[in-house]
Amino acid sequence: MSNNTSSEYEILYVDSTDKLQQLCLSIKDAPILILDTEFVREKTYRAKLCLLQIATDDIVACVDPIAISDINPLIDLINDHSKLKVLHAARQDYEIFYDLTRQLPQPLFDTQLAASLLGYGEQVGYGSLVGKVLGIQLDKAHTRTDWSKRPLSEAQIKYASDDVIYLRQLYPLLTQQLKEKGREDWLNEEFDSLCQKELYVTKLDEAWQRVKGINRLRPRQLAAAKNLSHWREEMAIKKDLPRRWIISDDILLAIAQLLPKNKSQLESIANIKKAFIDKSGDTVLNCVKKALELDDASLPSVKKPKRLTAEQEIVADLLLVQLKIIANHQNISVSNIANRKMLEKFINGETDITLLKGWRYQLAGKKIQDLYNNKFALHIKNNKVIEIKI
Repeated sequence: MSNNTSSEYEILYVDSTDKLQQLCLSIKDAPILILDTEFVREKTYRAKLCLLQIATDDIVACVDPIAISDINPLIDLINDHSKLKVLHAARQDYEIFYDLTRQLPQPLFDTQLAASLLGYGEQVGYGSLVGKVLGIQLDKAHTRTDWSKRPLSEAQIKYASDDVIYLRQLYPLLTQQLKEKGREDWLNEEFDSLCQKELYVTKLDEAWQRVKGINRLRPRQLAAAKNLSHWREEMAIKKDLPRRWIISDDILLAIAQLLPKNKSQLESIANIKKAFIDKSGDTVLNCVKKALELDDASLPSVKKPKRLTAEQEIVADLLLVQLKIIANHQNISVSNIANRKMLEKFINGETDITLLKGWRYQLAGKKIQDLYNNKFALHIKNNKVIEIKI
């Protein structure tokens, strides 16, 4: 496939129901859909879809969901399990698709994940990947565009369409490279995990886990933080506002640490606004009150990792050396396989870790186990680390 530039394609701008119907008819038999989205979420809880780019072998289109009240006919095609969906860094796009229909497009091929297993770097950006594989430098002029504003200029539409035009060219090249390296099956479990609905379901009882610094709290303070986080998440969803607009992490943590019993104590917290206290003070104090009323046995706790001994730290260093050897041999990033924290969990006897599952186990986990269990040793020879069977 030649590396065509975006100027060689006719880009369809779909901004009416009639145009959408025509597009759906044109792509209904396409086996592969190349997808991308443009959205805004700075002022909302959920991302607002502003543009949906789609490409097949014959068509490149930008669909305007702001101009079209119902894009479900297109979403139904995207959700068709007989069509492969190709995206780059699909996680945020999939959040949007899930919010639209409570469904996730399957099957999936994520070029960012594929690129990471081909030595292009971990979480490589789309523009960087296009440059490395296709030798094309993408225009960055509209990187910070507010996609919710209308009308969109021709330059903006061209910029947005580039995200599927070159993605269409990347896909066959990456799949061929995966085949040549025998890594086609490595990604299946990664793609499947991205298509699990549990990733995109809001769990109010787990909202506290997003709060930075939560592990510094004592059990009763943590109970208050959990209550406050649950309430904040509910309000953010109800009002469709960023959770930090309801209450920031810093203020939430300060309230949990102080455990105020009245508004006077609440007012003593630095940077807390009177308007917030007037509006939500009673609710906040009630969250704290419920935490204060819990008996000790019912208090939550943050699971802290078991610290390694000095000797175990050295063992972790050695295992990390083995990981680096494997990663270097495979020309991929070490972090694609595992990181030091995961090795620490392994040393502490944890088995529910990705290093011991799927392709990571076949590639590196088994060898890490063998080294740990003294089945071979590492030796330096001619400035290289080699393995010696024991």
